[in-house]
Amino acid sequence: MKKESAVLMLWLTIISMPWVQSVTEGPKGVEEWFKELPLKKQKVTKLHFYFHDTTSGPSQTAYQIAESNISSTTITQFGRTFMFDNPLTIEPDVRSKRIGKGQGFFSAASFEEPRFLMNLNFVFTQGKYNGSTLQFLGTNPIFNRVREMSIVGGTGVFRLARGIATAQTYFLNDTSSIVEYNLVVVHY
Repeated sequence: MKKESAVLMLWLTIISMPWVQSVTEGPKGVEEWFKELPLKKQKVTKLHFYFHDTTSGPSQTAYQIAESNISSTTITQFGRTFMFDNPLTIEPDVRSKRIGKGQGFFSAASFEEPRFLMNLNFVFTQGKYNGSTLQFLGTNPIFNRVREMSIVGGTGVFRLARGIATAQTYFLNDTSSIVEYNLVVVHY
């Protein structure tokens, strides 16, 4: 009897796993999720992590993909564009635990001051947000001590996300930077 109970408990655990997750995938799952949306309560999630950007060397994570015909003649390198796939970690040390990746592009978008236009996606690969993403689109005045960027969407547990990300440069040299991010995300 004990063996049968153990098998039954294992079977129930395995069978109930998809229901434990808060997000059902696929078109039907999204449709069902939207049907229940009026009953869902908004949540606020706060996240903190570090973004590591390296533009040269053996650990390079960002590559120049374009520039304008005037990029090299302007003080801000107007039009120069980089695509990146950067690690996100829980501590400033790149060897600390990775929780995801920051993927997207940034372009020098101002003639007067160093300011990037950023399309940034945080792709979470660990923990309770594994498989979820947050999307940013906006301006990043890179030499401001603290910058604010809009969170304009999300997937997975962050469906219909919106919020604010604050970025602060933790470390900067000619080939790499570490940016500390604090996010406040409203989602369902």
